[in-house]
Amino acid sequence: MQKITPFLWFDGQAEEAVKFYTSIFRKSKILNVVRYGQEEANASGRPKGSVMTMAFEIAGQKFIALNGGPQFKFTEAISFVVNCQDQKEVDYFWKKLSAGGKEVRCGWLRDKYGISWQIVPAVLGELLDNKDAARAQRVMQALLQMVKLDIKKLKQAAGPIRRTSCQGVSRRLTILSKN
Repeated sequence: MQKITPFLWFDGQAEEAVKFYTSIFRKSKILNVVRYGQEEANASGRPKGSVMTMAFEIAGQKFIALNGGPQFKFTEAISFVVNCQDQKEVDYFWKKLSAGGKEVRCGWLRDKYGISWQIVPAVLGELLDNKDAARAQRVMQALLQMVKLDIKKLKQAAGPIRRTSCQGVSRRLTILSKN
């Protein structure tokens, strides 16, 4: 059992949103649908028989979507990060999730339902590693100029990895020991 489940409040678009998300991510499925009965419909003002909640899973993560009404809206205060292995994956999720939504900047977008997503290449953490502060700063400056993240440009901004003299000696010894 998953310890924490994100609960997403929609104003009538829960079913549409769930179908949208489960069509984008692998290992995704709708787990359960609960509809408004007469009593719940009377209390909420939602139509009897319409979707109240949907439990679903995307990429192995469980969520619940609720058609709760217009009282609450999504904000950037909460977002979902999609960790991507390569540029092809960044491009795929960017295109799918931003369709009908809004591209923001620095790898952020807001989908057509108002949920914020960060589409992030896995290599970004390595490029921002602050063991070389100047390198990390160059990467951050490049990132701040981007809307969708571009791995090639981030790596170009990082420049070559500086090896310490110990790393170079260790590498040479490894090569010599193999010969």
